[in-house]
Amino acid sequence: MVLFLLQRTVPLPLDEVWHRLTQWPRHGDVVPLTRVTVATPPPTGAGTVVVARSGAGPLAFDDRMEITVWRPPADGEPGLCRLEKRGRVVLGWAEIEVRPEPGGRARVLWREELGVRFLPRAADPLLGAAARAVFGRAVDRLLGTA
Repeated sequence: MVLFLLQRTVPLPLDEVWHRLTQWPRHGDVVPLTRVTVATPPPTGAGTVVVARSGAGPLAFDDRMEITVWRPPADGEPGLCRLEKRGRVVLGWAEIEVRPEPGGRARVLWREELGVRFLPRAADPLLGAAARAVFGRAVDRLLGTA
């Protein structure tokens, strides 16, 4: 398992940043070979299940995630979303936190512990580098900063 942190500060209102990062199907638009669906009825909240289908053909797999914390930003307070990865291949969790910054800006903290079943620990440095690159680019594109 690898643990990584991505941080971004953007000139956008807090609510807009939250909206851009939690529109789950949009994640599939910015991550190569991935389609993201919401498997539970709206509205999004604790208990919502999000499924990222990654890969192609017989090598595709589902990354099933359940939202366990859903606290949108309100009244200038930070927002936090935690997803627990419950798939057969991808393990771990992800947290998306948005905080207000001076000047109407917002700060994003994306923390993730990521593991791939059957991948040896010796591959963790490569997995970590790949995850930081893929998720970093995805966050930049979702925020419109890429």
